[in-house]
Amino acid sequence: MKPFVSIVILNYNGIKYLQQFLPSVLATQYENFEVVVADNGSSDESISFLKSNFPTVKLITSLTNEGFAGGYNWALKQIKADYYVLLNSDVEVTPNWISPMVDILESDTKIAACQPKLLAQKEPNTFEYAGAAGGWIDTFGYPFSRGRIFDICEQDLAQYNDAIPIFWASGASLMIRSSVFHELSGFDSNFFAHQEEIDLCWRIQLAGYKIFCCPAAKVFHVGAGTLPRGGRKVFLNFRNNLVMICKNLPFSELVWKLPFRLALDAISAWKGLLSGDVSFFIAIVKAHFALFNFIINGKVERTKHLKSLNSLSGVYAGSVVYQYFIKKKQYFNKIVH
Repeated sequence: MKPFVSIVILNYNGIKYLQQFLPSVLATQYENFEVVVADNGSSDESISFLKSNFPTVKLITSLTNEGFAGGYNWALKQIKADYYVLLNSDVEVTPNWISPMVDILESDTKIAACQPKLLAQKEPNTFEYAGAAGGWIDTFGYPFSRGRIFDICEQDLAQYNDAIPIFWASGASLMIRSSVFHELSGFDSNFFAHQEEIDLCWRIQLAGYKIFCCPAAKVFHVGAGTLPRGGRKVFLNFRNNLVMICKNLPFSELVWKLPFRLALDAISAWKGLLSGDVSFFIAIVKAHFALFNFIINGKVERTKHLKSLNSLSGVYAGSVVYQYFIKKKQYFNKIVH
């Protein structure tokens, strides 16, 4: 019998995506799986729609929106499986997307998580922003992906078809050992949303496990493309990225990398303001104040058994900011050799 896989879709007012993409998930060609929709306090007709149209889907509900991090922590406590697949509601899957990832995880007990190749649903030959062919990070904590550097998403020309260790797997479609998820207490619920999967994957590596990309598995993600240049998404991304490095960097690195990062953020904020993007400037300022508020209120819990960032898989020892903005290198394989 194949390992039992629970595909868990966290839904929040996503009825149009459930209508469009849930049939592809149910058509998955794998002999031992279930589909669970965890409703995160939706106010639309998602719940009644599921009950009427997809009675075989397991439904669990919450009265409040706990965000991506808190929502999955709440949901996965109620689900027993060998492997979880955390799947965004706006993802269209291919029939044989589960088996290749199970094969990778079954090949080595130290591989704790993996992701499929993520392509854009509206441009199927282009890598999708939120993960592409596997997440990396630079030495200053800036995340990027094989196939996506900042706002530039490459065409998929089979250049990243090798299954290799990566730094982080995308939360849009993340397969993880249930035992490891619970061993590490899941996501940091203080993040609410954005970059919580990078923080978890960082902690997974610090605990001695590995994360892989599995390009033999392929899915198509609607996503948000490039993020809006202001508002809550920008705030959460900047805040959570800073919290993440405060949690997971050894003090010998944190003591100089954090001030450097704050300075780079400040440059980015002022550049936005001078170009007329006031909301972008305000979001970064709020993110910095929120970081200090987290530190003062004890919401930054340092991870145990810290290691040098550059000793982990999927880390670029230089600055992706320098390579992209100064050297004008826009493709992953032009930066990471």
